[in-house]
Order: sequence, then structure tokens, then C-alpha cells
Amino acid sequence: MSGSPSKADLQLSGLLSVNKPQDITSRQVVNQFQKLVRPARVGHAGTLDPLATGVLVLCVGPSTRLIRFVQDQPKEYIGEFVLGKRSDTDDITGEVVETPDCPVIEWEQLERLLPTYRGSIEQTPPKFSAVHVNGRRAYDLARQGKTVEIEPRTVEVYELEIVKFEFPRFQLRIVCGSGTYIRSIGRDLGEDLGVGATMTSLVRSRIGEFKLESALSLEEPPTLEAITAHLQPPIKAVPHLPHYRCDARELRAISLGQKLTGPPERLPETDEITEVAIVSPAGELAAIAEWDRPHQCLSPRQVYAQRPN
Repeated sequence: MSGSPSKADLQLSGLLSVNKPQDITSRQVVNQFQKLVRPARVGHAGTLDPLATGVLVLCVGPSTRLIRFVQDQPKEYIGEFVLGKRSDTDDITGEVVETPDCPVIEWEQLERLLPTYRGSIEQTPPKFSAVHVNGRRAYDLARQGKTVEIEPRTVEVYELEIVKFEFPRFQLRIVCGSGTYIRSIGRDLGEDLGVGATMTSLVRSRIGEFKLESALSLEEPPTLEAITAHLQPPIKAVPHLPHYRCDARELRAISLGQKLTGPPERLPETDEITEVAIVSPAGELAAIAEWDRPHQCLSPRQVYAQRPN
């Protein structure tokens, strides 16, 4: 008898960090894994365009309910751009137009612009993007040749620095929040310099604690054995939430969907807490709960702890 795990033996739930190759969609990556783990579901936390490579976090089984928590974590990218080119997609995959008589730009000129793009900034997503415009995806409208008016939105850029500069090419390291378009940052820097810029490559090197060096390679087709070996526990999705360590009695109550009442001293004292990760005595994610400070209770919204027999 083989010692390899089978679908019948496994109750798969957790997070899987994979290194998405270039020229395939995030959905195609999900489909590869979905075939292997059925009937467990698979979803991804944060789309990477076909041009982009790097960390794509897959949520498996009940952990698909944690997708938004992974998406909320900071993301790190290494983006490469070329000055003197403009593209209708803001990257090299689109229709590229050269800037005539493009002047030489120096490192210092680009460096001076970077503070404007750190912190909370207003950003207009590319017209070839998944943003909804009047109920339609912007890229669907753009492909039909329709005029796409996308409203600017606020995004968070925590870190932004030049990694390499050899005119006309430059490389940026960017740490940002959810919804930030890296190609839009390059596009806008190029416009500020008066010459245009287009993204030529993009690597997502980190989402929260999920780093590229520990991601599962897809150079070979994935296997069930590889999935089980790399699957991370659901608790990895919520390092940014306040944690409440429950005892055995509270764990039983949570597993039954019951509220935890009374002032939990182990929570930070702040009115801003709305969601809390309840952690079992064994260190596993038991539930996501809502903290109701006026009533001094934790109300479970997503329960992961198994009900007692």
C-alpha cells in the first residue's frame, strides 16, 4: 500500500504560497490545484496579471473564507520600467508608442519624485484593469474600443525606492496595500518626468509573511504530495488581527457558535477593534469574531474549530 496521501484521507484546509510563472493567469493556477484537491475548493488572494510572476497565495478548503484577510496584508513588488514609452495597458503587453526625442533622465530626477508617491495617494487604475465601471470590467470596455473613465481612488504605499537605474530603464521596490496598481505608479512617474514610462516586468516578492523564497515552484506540475507538504495553517492568514487566546471551555463555546462574554483582559483596550482572531490552546485558528466593546463580548462570525462529539 502506498504511503502517499489520498483525497479521501485528507481534509484539506490552509494556505498555499506558489510562485506564479509568467504568461498564465491567476485563474489558470487555481484550476491546476483545484483538479488535485476536489471536492475541496480553491481560491486565490490577489490577482497577478499574466505578465507578472511571484507570490500567489491560494486558500484551500474552508480557508477560502480567509481570502480577504490575506488580501489586506502588505504586498512587496519589484517592478521594472522603461522611460520614453507609453502603452495603452501601462505595460509592455499593450500598444506601445515611443516618445520622440526623449531626453535623458537622471537618477536624481526620478528620486525627487518618489516622496509624492509614498503614503496615502490618489491613483487612477489602468483602463485595462479589473476595476468596475458602470457594472462592467474596465478591460472589457477598453477591448471594445470604448472610452473608459475611471475615478481615482486612495491607495497606500508604505515603501518606495529605486533599486536600479540605467537610463532608460529603472527598477522599483514597492511595499503597498491592497488595490495598488504598480504599473500606474510607473506610468505616473513617467508623466511627471514628461517622457512617459511603461512597465516591462513585475515580481511580487511577498504578501504578508508569505515570501517568494519559500513559495512552491510550478516548474513541474503540482502534486497532492507537494500541496500537503507546503500547506500552511489558516492562522497564517490573520497575523495582522488582534489575537485572543481562548481556554478549553471557551473553545467549546466557540465551536458551538456561542459568544464569549465578559471583559476579555487579553485583548488590547481600544475602541477600534472590530475583528479578532480567536486562537485555540493549541495555537490554531478557532474563529474570526467580532468584538462588541459596549457589550463586552466576542461574537463568532467564521468558526473553524470542530464541534465536540
